[in-house]
Amino acid sequence: MGGGGKLKSALKKQVKRRSAEQAVKRPKVLLTGCLGICPKHAVTVASAATLQRGEYLLLKAEGQAAEAVEQLMPEPKEGRH
Repeated sequence: MGGGGKLKSALKKQVKRRSAEQAVKRPKVLLTGCLGICPKHAVTVASAATLQRGEYLLLKAEGQAAEAVEQLMPEPKEGRH
């Protein structure tokens, strides 16, 4: 995907912001091999939780990073530590 570096940077920035809001250790943003989904002009992103549920997000632009991180790092449920 063209502009993939900008998308990765935007994701890292949003993950840093979200982990600070939640007061949790910041997860790493990693590049990996194919996840079996081949979108044109997009990248596939997932977290451990979304992978367990078989859910993937397809991002086409860096402007989608904030919304994606909200889904990848949802607010913790009350009572969980």
